[in-house]
Amino acid sequence: MTAALVSLLVVGGIAVALAVALALAHRPQRLERRTRVGRVLVPFTGGALDERVLAAAIRIARAEDAKLVPAYLIVVPLELAEDAPMQKEVAVAMPILEAVEHAALRAGVPVDARVERGRTPIHALQRLWDVERFDRIVVPAPVGRTRGFSPKDLTWMLTHAPSETLILRPDPAARAT
Repeated sequence: MTAALVSLLVVGGIAVALAVALALAHRPQRLERRTRVGRVLVPFTGGALDERVLAAAIRIARAEDAKLVPAYLIVVPLELAEDAPMQKEVAVAMPILEAVEHAALRAGVPVDARVERGRTPIHALQRLWDVERFDRIVVPAPVGRTRGFSPKDLTWMLTHAPSETLILRPDPAARAT
C-alpha cells in the first residue's frame, strides 16, 4: 500500500508540475510592449531653436531614456558649390548647439549634436536621414514670422519622416509675455 501511495504522490506531483509549466507557457503576453527609443532628433534652422521646443524634446528624451540629437541644418545657396565652406553659418550654429548640449546635460540627457548642409532645409534633413536612424523626431514649427521650417517643409516631414514625428508649435501668446 505504501508503494501505491508513493506512486500516486509522484504521479500527482508530476501532473501538478506539468499543469504549472503549461500555465506559465500559455499565459497571455502583455499587450503593451514598449519599444526602446535610442535617439530623438531635433532638427532646426534659421539661427534659433525655441526654448519651449527644446525643453519638450529634453523631457521626451529623458522619459524615453534616449539620446538627444540636435541638428542644425545649413542652407547652401545655389550660387555656391554644395561643399563650399559655410563659416558664418557654422559660427551661428555652434553657440546654439552648445547651449542645447548644456541644457540637456543639466537634465541628465546625453547629447550627440549635428550640423548638416543642403540646398534647402529639407535637402539637409534628407541627407541626415539617409545616413542615420532616429527613433523620434521633434520638429519646431514657426511662430509668427520667425525663420525656420515653412508649412510646406512641415507637411513634407510628416509625409516622409522615417520615424514617429512630433511637430511642436509653441503658444504665440507665451512669446509676448
